[in-house]
Amino acid sequence: MSNFEKVFRVFKKNYKPIPLEVFGKDPYKTLISTILSARTKDELTLKVSEGLFNKAPDIKALRKLSQEAIQKLIYPVGFYKVKAKHIKRLSEMIDNIPKTREGLIKLPGVGRKTANLVLNRAFNIPAIAVDTHVHRISNLLGWVKTKTPEQTEMQLTKILPKKYWPYTNKLFVSIGQQYRSKVRLIKFLKENNLIQ
Repeated sequence: MSNFEKVFRVFKKNYKPIPLEVFGKDPYKTLISTILSARTKDELTLKVSEGLFNKAPDIKALRKLSQEAIQKLIYPVGFYKVKAKHIKRLSEMIDNIPKTREGLIKLPGVGRKTANLVLNRAFNIPAIAVDTHVHRISNLLGWVKTKTPEQTEMQLTKILPKKYWPYTNKLFVSIGQQYRSKVRLIKFLKENNLIQ
């Protein structure tokens, strides 16, 4: 069970940057790009996010855009109409990006994963953002036996030492994006002696 050290060492060695990390320490850009990324490939999300941020570099500028204008700017992403509505409403609710999970989750279109990602990336607050990659890989490694990302997050926060939390999403998503099929992912984990 305690192969955490080894897994993180191997994943770090095989790490390739994930597109949305470019917004790293900017809470506004991290939040908005993460909302846009749901069910959309990172490469496309990055392009769309950059276009939006050119027009609206901060939340106050975003507030001045109409929902229709936001919709046009984010058009290629999945569920762009719903996301435009959320982003518009969110821009009217706050002047600053909240620094707590509770504050973030109150915003439209923000669930636990997005909230944890913003806390972790933008504010350096330890949190585990569990998306499909983190969920799938944690189960394959045998760290958890869970059905949903929410369950995975709860289990990981119990077993994973806090020093690993800031790197979990970053490294697992990078590995998950490189080995998209389950077969290739299992092969990678076996070749690195991370699973039997």
